[in-house]
Amino acid sequence: MENKEFMKEWKRNSIRIGTPTNIIAAFTSFIPVIWLCLKYDCWPDPKVVLAGWGMVALSFGAFYIVEPISYYASLGLTGTYLSFLSGNIGNMRVPCATMALETTDSEPGTLQAEVASTMAICGSIITNLIATTAAVLIGSVVVSVLPDIVVSALTKYAAAAIFGGTFGTYALKYPKVAIFGIGLALAMKFLLSPPAWVLIVVSVFGSLGFARLMYVKEKKSA
Repeated sequence: MENKEFMKEWKRNSIRIGTPTNIIAAFTSFIPVIWLCLKYDCWPDPKVVLAGWGMVALSFGAFYIVEPISYYASLGLTGTYLSFLSGNIGNMRVPCATMALETTDSEPGTLQAEVASTMAICGSIITNLIATTAAVLIGSVVVSVLPDIVVSALTKYAAAAIFGGTFGTYALKYPKVAIFGIGLALAMKFLLSPPAWVLIVVSVFGSLGFARLMYVKEKKSA
């Protein structure tokens, strides 16, 4: 079987398994809440629920579109399903997938990249489960003996450091796109001061548009 045919079969099976699995996970996540409501007969007012959902949607709704698109190059199709099912996407799945593509010198969108990112994400999920279990058992003891400055740094800056490292990896490969992306974000931040979700949406899609223009230009030159 040729790579193109295998890739089609791979994607078909990924969609067939990944879509219902994620939908089932979304619905089953309500089970603890429903159980508590049934157990203690404390059903919330629908207006309160809708108001709370509306606030969350306004704050994070843009991420429902931005994250799958911006992460897809690293995660691939199967990795996207796995990542959104398991969580810890930005601080665990994306860095692992990115390093796997970098180590195997895989081009995003190819069969090799799909396999490499999927294996890396599966490994990160297993590692995550082991680490989470260990953290539950001994984490509180370790944190209690750490200096306050270390705990504060881990709480406030760990995610930023991870995202910075991921950005740096891509910046080395695509310096022009990286300069444009960070320049656009800084310009908007200091000149317009938009809400965070607007800044993220414009930066992501602006960078995608710039990368597309660069690709078309290089293709015409070749």
